[in-house]
Amino acid sequence: MITLKTLEPPEMFSIRLIDINDNAPSFTQDSYNASVSEMSATDVLVTKVTAVDPDDPTVAGHAKVTYKILQGYEHFKINENTGEIFTLSSYLDRETQASYEVIVQAKDSPGLSGGFSSSATVTIHLNDINDNFPTFTEKEYTFNVYEDLRVGDVVGKILVKDIDEPQNRNAKYTFSKAKFQQWFEIKSNAQTNEGIIILKKPLNYESSDNVFRMSIEVTDPSIDLRVVKQQRPSSTTEVIVNVLDVDEPPEFSAPYYMFKVKEDVIKKTIGFVSATDPDSPKRPVRYSAKPIKDDLFIVTINGSIFIKSLDRETNAWHNLTVTAEEIGSPTKKATSVNVYISVLDVNDNPPEFAEPYAPRVCENTANDIAILDISATDKDEMVPGMKFTYYSVEKENNFTVLDNHDNTATIKVKNGAFNRDVAKFFYLPIVISDNGVPSLSSTNTLTITVCKCNEEGEFTYCEEAQGFTAVSSSTIIIILCSLALILLCVLVAFLILRRMRNNGPLMLVKSPAEIHEQLVTYDEEGGGEMDTNGYDVSVLNSVRRNMVRSKPDMEPYPNLYAQVQKPARNGDMFSMIEAKKDDADNDGECLPYDTLHIFGYEGSESIVESLSSLESGSSDSEIDYDVLNEWGPRFKMLADLYGLEHLEEFPY
Repeated sequence: MITLKTLEPPEMFSIRLIDINDNAPSFTQDSYNASVSEMSATDVLVTKVTAVDPDDPTVAGHAKVTYKILQGYEHFKINENTGEIFTLSSYLDRETQASYEVIVQAKDSPGLSGGFSSSATVTIHLNDINDNFPTFTEKEYTFNVYEDLRVGDVVGKILVKDIDEPQNRNAKYTFSKAKFQQWFEIKSNAQTNEGIIILKKPLNYESSDNVFRMSIEVTDPSIDLRVVKQQRPSSTTEVIVNVLDVDEPPEFSAPYYMFKVKEDVIKKTIGFVSATDPDSPKRPVRYSAKPIKDDLFIVTINGSIFIKSLDRETNAWHNLTVTAEEIGSPTKKATSVNVYISVLDVNDNPPEFAEPYAPRVCENTANDIAILDISATDKDEMVPGMKFTYYSVEKENNFTVLDNHDNTATIKVKNGAFNRDVAKFFYLPIVISDNGVPSLSSTNTLTITVCKCNEEGEFTYCEEAQGFTAVSSSTIIIILCSLALILLCVLVAFLILRRMRNNGPLMLVKSPAEIHEQLVTYDEEGGGEMDTNGYDVSVLNSVRRNMVRSKPDMEPYPNLYAQVQKPARNGDMFSMIEAKKDDADNDGECLPYDTLHIFGYEGSESIVESLSSLESGSSDSEIDYDVLNEWGPRFKMLADLYGLEHLEEFPY
């Protein structure tokens, strides 16, 4: 029966659970990855694994974990207490096996029967080291190259095999015989490890060195011989280089040519250039030069350099480009060379004033006063020791030339107290000569102006000073030649004119009468402007007395107009016009100035009488030209022309 009363006081009880081994140890990672260098020594730590057991560690053996390698124990070992994995073999070769899978077991309750365990996989990768020597893939290599292969170009490439990874390859190539090093060089390609053969010296098919047989070795100097698997430090191969022939251009005997010639040498050979065909058989060679200014030089086909004339003062150096070309070569191979010509100076220019001097003196200048220092210059080369000498050719002069013996001279007053009313200018000829071979001189004239001066000796008024002249012998010759040429031209012109006068004119010249061939009439009586016709007086004057020319079989073409010309007499008017008309129509060389104007009947509306008497159909014998005088002032000139009885002779 429930009474709901406390029978006893509450009590506390502690219940202790005694652990039993009911959990297996577990690894902290499902899988492990580790690496170690190949060919490592033994006992090299690779990695560490860890497993944890949740059982009570106070109970003996329940949480104690030990490790063991189940797979891979041939190459690795493990510390059973710590889980550290070490190398067991020193012959871990990456090229044989790049990685290993090691299975590690973790087990509790060591030393007791039973117990729980688990396992994990450790993947161990071997890191590559440079432990393999390169070897050639071929026992022999053959390369064919042309003889015009340029220095620095690739002859060929040789391949090697190196099973190490690229970063651990370091092939070095050498020639077995040192003599081939003067011709070729071998470089290693860092990416491909192949050997590149490069040309160091030009090849020549025509020489004895047109086939090269050389032995080449390859090795890797960075390999540690203590870790290599086999003692074979190098590999050797045979390389054959065959030189092939090409058509080569001519070769000059020198890389450039330089000649020295004096500037006074004219039309002479100064030197030669020489080139040969390096091929076999050899072809002949011809030479030419690029055109240069003034064509001072000629290069012949056999290589001679010929000069026309030189002037060092114009150009002291000349550069030529001479080309040599094979004759008969289908490829027309050619090569060029530079030719330098130095023009040596000769003394061919006289000295002259260094500047245009314009000295001035006062009227009251005393004697022995220096008024000017002069110097000279020479277009020739101023070599050490060049001296100029000064002197005056006029002894009777108001001035003295004093040579200072240092290539200068001083002008002094000899007879002072000048008078401008007597002479405003004095001309002092000075001869300047050099000490060259041959010695040359020129006469230079100083124009000395006499000026008005104040009491302080300052110039107050001077006429414009005249310049000086320097006349050398060569200048005089040029002037004389110019004058002779002008005189010759005048003489030739005179002879031509004289011959023309004796043999007849070379061109048509009008006679005096034909100069006035146009008679133009104007209305001089007033009444406004009026256009008038001009009459060809030369046509009237050229009427021959017979006035008859044989007519051609074909009738001439009719003219629309013809100028009415003044007849010789009234009765012959029609005959004269017809004769002149026929002459003009049948003369093919005459300009059409002779058209016949036909006057018709004007009608009854005119204020003057009819002109029917001038119609073309009228007879000359029936025409009375005196009636023109009755027509008024407008026809006065016409009446004067046709109203006379006889043809006037014009006094031209």
